Amino acid sequence: MKYSEDTLVSWTAPLSQTEEQRAENTIRMIKSAIDADDQLKSMSIEVFVQGSFANNTNVRSESDVDVCVMLKDTFHEVFPEGKSRADYGFIASSMTFQKYREMVKVALQRKFSAESVHDGNKSLKINENTYHVQADVVPAFQLRNYYYNGSTNPNDYVEGTWFVSKSGEEVSNYPKRHIRRGNEKNVATNYDYKKLVRIMKHIKNNMVDDHRANGDKITSFLVECLVYQVPNDIICRYSTWTDTVKNAIIYLYGEIANNRHKGWTEVSGMLYLFINRKWTDTDVKQWLSNAWDYLGYGD
Repeated sequence: MKYSEDTLVSWTAPLSQTEEQRAENTIRMIKSAIDADDQLKSMSIEVFVQGSFANNTNVRSESDVDVCVMLKDTFHEVFPEGKSRADYGFIASSMTFQKYREMVKVALQRKFSAESVHDGNKSLKINENTYHVQADVVPAFQLRNYYYNGSTNPNDYVEGTWFVSKSGEEVSNYPKRHIRRGNEKNVATNYDYKKLVRIMKHIKNNMVDDHRANGDKITSFLVECLVYQVPNDIICRYSTWTDTVKNAIIYLYGEIANNRHKGWTEVSGMLYLFINRKWTDTDVKQWLSNAWDYLGYGD
């Protein structure tokens, strides 16, 4: 085996208290920036953490935080077939997403300095310093998905987030559902699910460093979603992490090889894992095969 059991055990741990504190400082400063802005503070805005920090599955190389600044006064809808805004009594808003994103950017620059905040494609980037970590701030409209439940009640919807990237791509996510469902699986596996996610992320990161995996396609988010597919009894069955990792890889590879993965979704359960993605099932199967060899499991 490439890694000892002790190494795998050490990788199950969450971030240190020092790293956690710097992340908390960042989140507090972002909320303060929104509250201090004359225009934004009068709007219904929810600031919350999403991504691996919120899910408590981040590892040391991912110590930055992903923060959503979600506008709820203006929202994006997904309606059931044949339904429209008028059926729910909604009226169009004059707030464009581009305008809202710029307002959030200006507020952050006032707080962190103009030099510390710059545009990314999907987020606003805040540079780190000794006090706070790097942050990806995602301005977004609330997403109200009425289609999923077939709801015609304006107050009965699945909540997500919706935004437009700088390149013009419309992006929908369901970060709160991701957190809730991840927590439910963690409890159901005696808190071993997130430990396994952290181990697999460490393995993936080391493979990228050793040029044995493509980090642009095999992302940390993808790894977390793949581990979510592993049945709870496999995660809980074995007495060592060496055997757990081995059997998780066997399960995932077998399901893909036998074409039993088409219904797999993100942890949120709302979006398919292999439709309209930058990775393919072939990419994942190859990574799992490479990981098997990389870890030294043998034939």
